[in-house]
Amino acid sequence: MLFQVFTQRVLDLAAAVGSVAVLIRRTLYWIFAAPLDTRNVFAQMSEVGVKSFPVTSLTALFTGMVLALQTGFSFRRVFNEPLYVGTVVGLSLLKELGPVLTGVVVAGRVGAAIAAEIGTMNVTEQVDALYTLGTNPVRYLVVPRFLACLVMVPLLSVYADVIGIVGGYFVAHFRLHVPSSIYWDEIKAIHLEDAFHGLIKSVAYALIIVVTACYKGLRTSGGAEGVGQATTSAVVISMVSILVSDYFLSALLVSFGIG
Repeated sequence: MLFQVFTQRVLDLAAAVGSVAVLIRRTLYWIFAAPLDTRNVFAQMSEVGVKSFPVTSLTALFTGMVLALQTGFSFRRVFNEPLYVGTVVGLSLLKELGPVLTGVVVAGRVGAAIAAEIGTMNVTEQVDALYTLGTNPVRYLVVPRFLACLVMVPLLSVYADVIGIVGGYFVAHFRLHVPSSIYWDEIKAIHLEDAFHGLIKSVAYALIIVVTACYKGLRTSGGAEGVGQATTSAVVISMVSILVSDYFLSALLVSFGIG
């Protein structure tokens, strides 16, 4: 019995991976096979990026501040001076916390909205209506959200890095009394490869978020209860996938000498 359950779970997982691969292939096909609906793409970019600025700003600002505070007091306890605050804050944000926290925030806000919107259209047969009108749902629903996430999530990640570093500066300078020149010299000394390290990760996280949300939305069934389950599942899978893939992406990028 246990073996049968395990086998069924493995088969279900393999079928889901195959369906996701097909969805990605169909999305890439429609990106190049037909003219883009630029108005829809820009509307989605506003939903994904512009409306995420407030929560991203708060998350990045206080993450940078607490990083500077913890680093400063830890080094002061060991070396009697708050050393390397700029270096620790800059590297932590650029390589890890900036892209990961941005991905988690976008997964919670945007991924849930995409899964709920497409899922609702699916259970109310609006997706079937698109077929009747001769419009492919992947082209109309998935492509604009796909492009918007791939553009806006990396931009949000860069924005979060800047806000976090500025937040770290306020704590380092006004709370720990680190001279401004030392803090910013340490930030300037960070290599460009470290910034690319985080930027590449943010593109991968954008792909995880939008593909998971669209897949769950298009596979929704069971009315309002099904929409709720699809939304929750999309958010949980996206967040866990971001955290798990972070290790493997880091190992891969480091092995190629990027960051």
